[in-house]
Amino acid sequence: MSSNAEGTAAAAASVPPYEVDECRGVLRVYSDGSIVRSTKPSFDVPVHDDGSVVWKDVVFDAMHGLQLRLYKPAAPSSSKLPIFYYIHGGGFCIGSRTWPNCQNYCFQLASELQAVIVAPDYRLAPEVRLPAAIKDGYTAVKWLQAQAVAKEPDTWLTDVADFGRVFISGDSAGGNIAHNLAVQLGAGSGELAPVRVRGYVLLAPFFGGTALTRSEAEGPKEAFLNWELIDRLPNDQLKWVESTDHQLVNPFGPVSPSLEAVELDPILVVVGGSDLLKDRADHYAKKLKEWGKKIEYAEFEGKQHGFFTIYPNSPESKELMIIIKRFITENS
Repeated sequence: MSSNAEGTAAAAASVPPYEVDECRGVLRVYSDGSIVRSTKPSFDVPVHDDGSVVWKDVVFDAMHGLQLRLYKPAAPSSSKLPIFYYIHGGGFCIGSRTWPNCQNYCFQLASELQAVIVAPDYRLAPEVRLPAAIKDGYTAVKWLQAQAVAKEPDTWLTDVADFGRVFISGDSAGGNIAHNLAVQLGAGSGELAPVRVRGYVLLAPFFGGTALTRSEAEGPKEAFLNWELIDRLPNDQLKWVESTDHQLVNPFGPVSPSLEAVELDPILVVVGGSDLLKDRADHYAKKLKEWGKKIEYAEFEGKQHGFFTIYPNSPESKELMIIIKRFITENS
């Protein structure tokens, strides 16, 4: 090697890694491929734990170090309560059951729905790409089945849980996971017996596609979830899937198998009227309804992405809680 080449190589080696991408200040990717995650959540809000709901963490996948957080009312209104999964959002790249916004919403869900809440974590990109997150969602549901048939179950859960009334919800990316679980498990969720999934609640579900919808193209740039952020998530640094037309992300994409013949349990789709993802959620609900699926669609005028966790005490968020509670009652 010439002295000039050696000097160039030495100079390149001496340049410290620099940041090439970041997400919400909690995930940073550097030029050398290293990834740094902050322990500080994007939503740095107080946790409102008044003791009316009790909770604890449980390992559901020791191999991958994954935990879920269980919640239940301290003084339940019934001897047996429905089970309601809440799968957090975060663009498949960030988020956790431990984030205060997630915890506060789960407190509300447990109290208002009078239900056992199961909030699982899942592996995140770019360290681990899809379908890992969906597989982890499935593992979290299989964990519940193991509890239902265990010879020495966790009585903290089994003393109050009604394994025949399970509902799976997800927020944003978590809503995508819930959709994929609905397709995988099918109507009746026979493989989970004695656990029985009765329905799915997709809260502002994340669906994608390479062709922009009107709400994506014209949505406000200052919104909490804007197109600039969405467009960056699956790039070379924060990549969680090969293409936003992947069948796991775009249910009606050019390479996605048809869902027309798939039997599904009832699904409630919820979206804000000013959410960039509104058009895809609306199309999803209409398409499945055309195929005879039991679909309910609730749109909240003027509300942006994640309004129910960002402003959990707003009139619209309270109305949504009533809608979810009715959905559980009607499908139990």
